[in-house]
Amino acid sequence: MKRFLLVDIGNTCMVFGLYEDEHMLGRWHLSSERSLTPDELALKLRGLLDSLPCDSLKPQTDAGYPIDGIMAASVVPHLDPVLSEACAQVFGMPPQYVGSASVKTGMAVDYRNPREVGADRIVNAVAAREVFGAPVIVLDCGTATTFDIVSPEGHYAGGLILPGMEVSLAALAGRAAKLPEVSFAASNELIGRDTASSMQAGSYWAAVDGLSGIIRRLKSLPEYADAPVVATGGLAARIIDAMQDVDEYRPLLTLHGLLLLARRHFR
Repeated sequence: MKRFLLVDIGNTCMVFGLYEDEHMLGRWHLSSERSLTPDELALKLRGLLDSLPCDSLKPQTDAGYPIDGIMAASVVPHLDPVLSEACAQVFGMPPQYVGSASVKTGMAVDYRNPREVGADRIVNAVAAREVFGAPVIVLDCGTATTFDIVSPEGHYAGGLILPGMEVSLAALAGRAAKLPEVSFAASNELIGRDTASSMQAGSYWAAVDGLSGIIRRLKSLPEYADAPVVATGGLAARIIDAMQDVDEYRPLLTLHGLLLLARRHFR
């Protein structure tokens, strides 16, 4: 039996998943606030762990809470030392970071500069290839919206990056004095009857039709014609019902990829 803590540090929130073999013991979201200190994060982690009904997960003398390893994917560099120090306090060990020389992903990267690829994008590609084979297309809807493409050879082939749905709405409100701040949400109407509903309808259908159009363009390439499309990310749930071009929604895809890498790394 192996127990791993998996951490996905994104621009908006940090997702923590505690796994015992295949079984998830707990999953939590914490804000990726810039002012977070290691002591504050350690306190929050202890509180979350203590809330679990698991007698075997109790702090041990000196060693901290008993786990076999911590695997992290981060796109927020200033939070990496915060997480590392907090994990040292709570678990008596630092996390291993996807993208570091010590973590082998088993996936060739065809980017001109492989270091430019976000760790979460590589993790999603690893998970999608494991589950769906190659080729495969991953749509991740978060602070940014990204497409990650796994080639027929199983390589990370590249992808697309565009503004996230919430980011686009916030930018619109910020640049237009008379437009209010509204949140991104599914819209049942095509024609809004006031400013807020017009903004929500416009942003929603632009996202649905724009992303569907990109998928169709990708699948017009002969090598990706039959590639399955898997969606993930915090905002994907708001558009998935209207996305007929998406084959499957996997909200835990990133954690699944981190679990695969943890199993390989911590033997």
